[in-house]
Amino acid sequence: MAIEEALQASREGEVPVGAVLARGGEVLARDHNRCLCLNDPTAHAEILVLRKGAARMGNYRLSGCELYVTIEPCPMCAGAILNGRISRLIFGARDEKAGAVESLYRMLNDHRLNHRVQVTEGVLAERCKEILQSFFQARRG
Repeated sequence: MAIEEALQASREGEVPVGAVLARGGEVLARDHNRCLCLNDPTAHAEILVLRKGAARMGNYRLSGCELYVTIEPCPMCAGAILNGRISRLIFGARDEKAGAVESLYRMLNDHRLNHRVQVTEGVLAERCKEILQSFFQARRG
């Protein structure tokens, strides 16, 4: 589902990142980057699904939720994941330029913070990376 969202973002001219929020096997929200269409620098896929999930649950704390994302979250999104108390993050490809989970920073497991997130990386990583690379190649070409 996150890959489907990333592909939809690409069709809309947005950076192709997709995210899905689930709890107990139930999908609470799914979305993709919408920074351009919303004129909102915070409209990353992760932020949008966290907002929708919190509204649906009636609570900003999303304990017990899993967040699936095609690309490693940036610092803004990693901070939102921490503040939302997400239990587990599953992501596809690393983001060597802006990743705040493994690549540049390790925000989700910093012992100085009051919450830790279980992280699984590399799920369908090659496909996720390919979607992003194809998008940027097409823009440059």
